[in-house]
Amino acid sequence: MGEDGDERWGYASEDEDYDSETESIHNDNASMDLRSLDERMMPDSPGPSLPLMSGDPIFGGEERIDMGELDLLDAPPPGPPSRQTIYLADEDAHIRFVGYETITFRLYLWRLSCVITFGILGLIGHWFPRFWLRWVAHEKAFKDTKDGFVVVESAYRDIALFPVQSLSRTSTMSAIANGGAASGTLEYLLVVDYRYARFALDPRNGLFSIVKDWRDPSWAGTRSVQEGLSQTTKAQRLALFGDNVIDIEGKSTMSLLIDEVIHPFYVFQIASIILWSLDDYYYYAFCIALISAISIMTTLLDTRKTIARMREMSRFSCPVNIYSEGAWKEDNSTSLVTGDIIRLNDSSLSIIPADMFLLSGDAIVNESMLTGESIPVSKLPVRDIDIAKWKDASDVTGDLAKSFLFAGTRVVRIRGSMAVDGGAGSPAVGLVVRTGFNTTKGALVRSMLFPKPMGFKFYRDSIRFILVLTGLAGLGFCASAVQFVRLGVPWVTILIRALDLITVVVPPALPATLSIGTSFAIGRLRKLGIFCISPSRVNVGGRINVCCFDKTGTLTEDGLDILGVRGLERNLNRFGELLEDVHDIPSSKGRANFLYALATCHSLKMVDGEAIGDPLDVKMFEFTKWTLEEGAVTGTGVVKSKSSGDRPAALVQTVVRPPGSAQFRVEDALKGGGRHAHFLELGVVRTFEFVSALRRMSVIVKRLKSTSMEIYVKGAPEVMVDICEPDSFPQDYDDILSYYTKRGYRVIAIAGKSMEGLTWLKAQKLKREQAESGLRFLGLIIFENKLKPGTALAIQALRQAHLACRMITGDNPLTAVSVARECGLINQAAHVFAPTFIRGNAQSPMSKLQWTCMDEEAWILDDYSLKPMPPPAHSSLDSEYSEVLDYSLVVTGDVFRWIINHAPLETLQRMLVRAQIFARMSPDEKNEIVERLQGLGYTVLMCGDGANDCAALKAADVGISLSEAEASVAAPFTSRTPDISCVLEVIKEGRAALVTSFSCFKYMALYSLIQFTTITLLYSFASSLGDFQFLYIDLFIIIPIAVTSEHHFLSSLRNGSQGMASSGTNGSLLAHPSKGPNRKPGVEESIGKYHWANLDYYAEGSHLEAHNYENTVLFLISSFQYVLVAAVFSIGPPYRKPMWTNILLMLSLGILVLFSIVVLLIPPEFVASILELMTIPIAARLTMLLAVVINAVLSLGFERWGAQAVAQLIGYVSKLRRHRRVRDGKAYKAIESTQ
Repeated sequence: MGEDGDERWGYASEDEDYDSETESIHNDNASMDLRSLDERMMPDSPGPSLPLMSGDPIFGGEERIDMGELDLLDAPPPGPPSRQTIYLADEDAHIRFVGYETITFRLYLWRLSCVITFGILGLIGHWFPRFWLRWVAHEKAFKDTKDGFVVVESAYRDIALFPVQSLSRTSTMSAIANGGAASGTLEYLLVVDYRYARFALDPRNGLFSIVKDWRDPSWAGTRSVQEGLSQTTKAQRLALFGDNVIDIEGKSTMSLLIDEVIHPFYVFQIASIILWSLDDYYYYAFCIALISAISIMTTLLDTRKTIARMREMSRFSCPVNIYSEGAWKEDNSTSLVTGDIIRLNDSSLSIIPADMFLLSGDAIVNESMLTGESIPVSKLPVRDIDIAKWKDASDVTGDLAKSFLFAGTRVVRIRGSMAVDGGAGSPAVGLVVRTGFNTTKGALVRSMLFPKPMGFKFYRDSIRFILVLTGLAGLGFCASAVQFVRLGVPWVTILIRALDLITVVVPPALPATLSIGTSFAIGRLRKLGIFCISPSRVNVGGRINVCCFDKTGTLTEDGLDILGVRGLERNLNRFGELLEDVHDIPSSKGRANFLYALATCHSLKMVDGEAIGDPLDVKMFEFTKWTLEEGAVTGTGVVKSKSSGDRPAALVQTVVRPPGSAQFRVEDALKGGGRHAHFLELGVVRTFEFVSALRRMSVIVKRLKSTSMEIYVKGAPEVMVDICEPDSFPQDYDDILSYYTKRGYRVIAIAGKSMEGLTWLKAQKLKREQAESGLRFLGLIIFENKLKPGTALAIQALRQAHLACRMITGDNPLTAVSVARECGLINQAAHVFAPTFIRGNAQSPMSKLQWTCMDEEAWILDDYSLKPMPPPAHSSLDSEYSEVLDYSLVVTGDVFRWIINHAPLETLQRMLVRAQIFARMSPDEKNEIVERLQGLGYTVLMCGDGANDCAALKAADVGISLSEAEASVAAPFTSRTPDISCVLEVIKEGRAALVTSFSCFKYMALYSLIQFTTITLLYSFASSLGDFQFLYIDLFIIIPIAVTSEHHFLSSLRNGSQGMASSGTNGSLLAHPSKGPNRKPGVEESIGKYHWANLDYYAEGSHLEAHNYENTVLFLISSFQYVLVAAVFSIGPPYRKPMWTNILLMLSLGILVLFSIVVLLIPPEFVASILELMTIPIAARLTMLLAVVINAVLSLGFERWGAQAVAQLIGYVSKLRRHRRVRDGKAYKAIESTQ
């Protein structure tokens, strides 16, 4: 554009050049900024943990066990540091580094011992690394461990060994630090790679620092980085940071096979197979070996597919143009390092290849891969002050995010900057600041590869129960051993029988059967459009007791509809009527016009002819029916600055026109003044972006040919009081605002002012505080935020299941309360109390809160106990006060922060338990609410749209992101269902998987007890079960029942799962009558009264005979008992669907019962031969059938009524032994009991 264009938008080149205040940036010239993270240690946040082996997908569902701090160690050896505790912000956890070095002769002695023990010692060392460390290594200072290794210990009690690598002497301190003058050459640099995060040893203090946190101290502004890197510096940084690629290591098939085979479960399987082979159970051993091999191969295939899928999803590379040594050079994105300058507006660049700052141009990107939020985000060039701030920043927050391009985000549009003459200027350029796994995308991939372990009581109790069964096996064998010795059985046979009894009591298939329920649950969720990237969280969903929801986009529709606008009445100090059509808005005499504010006060961009941006902005602009055009065609101006030189900028960012108005042309203006109204144009000269802390945005607008500029501000109604002239508000401002917010409408306030003589250059240098002050209130925009169709029904279902519900939103508290009442989260008749500061403010420790009822202002709560005070005299509440138990709290962000920092602990805890609505919450505060609830013992589910609640979704025990993506890394669960009905499905399937795991464990445990009883009785007769009898029981009875019972899912959200060590479970197992018919006196009496029975004892040499009457009777009866126990433990209501709805289970039970009856009454000859059955008279067979029927009736009755009585008795005895107290981690129960 020429002078005409400049004059058209009020820009003149002779405008005075004045500089705004500049901040001095301190430049630290330290040669190396690899600081010890001990100096930046953050406190532990409460989180789940896993005892024993981490990452085991089999267990993990009932109740979280907090492990606390790292274990205390003995005093370290004197000298340089050999231990270090480091905080990992990405994982929100502490890890401990300990340096070690192997002792050569001890290492060779260990290897020799492994050979002598046939590898058993090696397995023990693999399972218990601390044992191996004590044998072969000693602690060593980090700086002296060039040929050693580092032991990394997490707060979850798991440890791992990582070798120390030495980078060559080509790395210099200056190259690593700032690329400037040499400040000392490093002969080598020691680094450790832990879970794809590299730690480098600072030779100055002998401690490790994470390379990701390194910052180039020479970065003070755009001028300091615009030349890029030399090839020498680039090569040195590439050696330190590694390739810019998120490449997940793919293990070889042999390595995966070894890892799988040496798992304790499979080692136990192999030992059992060897034992059975020694005992001549060849067929049984072969079948179990075949099943184990198939299981291993299936696991290997699944693992390889998962790794391949993860590699495909995370790995990305593309050609890029890099500026180095004064020229642009094309290279692959894998070669990028921190400090590289790359050109972004290449047509081939569709995905951002690394974390970087935008130095020039503008960009619109889609960050849904990171946040789940599909709204495109605009990026602006970074300021010099932000580049300087990056040196001390630990992560991207606040203003830094406005110029930060995250790796993996999809490019919507990138444009270069414009030249002063309006033509094409410099290209869009980015400064690489993080690469590879150090990027935000890399951190999210790491969180998927190494999820935070979820340690739960189910795991701990199941291990304890197995140990109890093992002890029981020992007692049973001791009793049998006496009989073996009396009968003269060889000691070898006695030893084999002892080990065999352990394999009977501890079923090898137990872990596998417990994991099947989780697999089926994940499959059912996938069919419903709910995807899970963390299988261990499925069982966690079964213990959810509080559900937290975002409001906008989660409980309510994502898009807002404009109900209408309310401007000010002319000549009257009050609001006008609600206007639903833009043409009804009256024209304003003032230059600051309500309609112009609606058309310009937004951050919309045009991409392919479509306005994109925040849905609220889109709806507001569509309401005006104006047209939008970005200002690239209007020309540029120059912002002059002594500190940074001339900077070209668009004269206008966007241009808006009313409907029917053509683009202004100079020749049209000559046709007469009457036509000028048809060429109305408004240009947005400058935009102050929306800031969460300020809760507003603003624009500086220039009207065509006008001598002034207008400033329009859009934001929360509450903040307008501080920035508007008091006399500009109508008298009924508070009444109208309260009317709409209490009915659930989203209300946005508009204000503006006109500044005569404001030039374009002065507008570019105007401070935000100056622009957003002295405004005149213009009106309100009322948005209708409708509930999603499934919200009310889902909330009702959750409340009926006695699950607590919380709303955590950034919206107005009145609107939040209204939506909560509309969806049923709060009862319509419930009293809601809101806090206000009656003394001081949120920053003052001595402030005082008053909790006032929103419906009856005279009624308040006690500010310590948060219990209702007696209502005032003659109040309408007199009669109902004594009955009021249903009241709730609504807490705003500033009050929440003050209570955390300054209120008594008891008040904080009561607030967290009683508050149901958290309004005006920032993303960090949402995350803190979740963690505080977890600290009280709640198991928390968080459901949101993934926009500004990513941190809360990741912190929750179960996070569900409502996103179109199949696997959003913002949360463990991603639902394509656009409403919260997915929460019901996740909880149902979690409860199903958990209850099924309990039932399956009870079934497998009782199956072991039945078989243990059978074997022990047969041992007393010097007999045992035959090969095919074991095979029939395990393959044709146990496995079909265990697999088909896993399809048994819940019909209710109610929490029906008991603890593994609960009195109910113990009572059911220990006193169950299904073990009754297998008692030895009963067997001897039943068999001995028949003349066909011969109670001789059968021991032929080292072999125990299986072909005898005792074996036949016990085998036939126990066959029914295995089926009976499955039927008893599959009883459905009240927590599961009725048993007969599980068709596969009913079919399995029916076939097995019919087959067992046939074998009992009229066994086919070939079946009797294979199973080694004796011929028994029909009368004895009928007697046995009668015993089975009686046993079935007793078992069903006991499970229905008797188990509860036994459980109550056990619970009563437990109370007598100790005083009842709230268990650790269940503080909320004690607080609820005092409410």
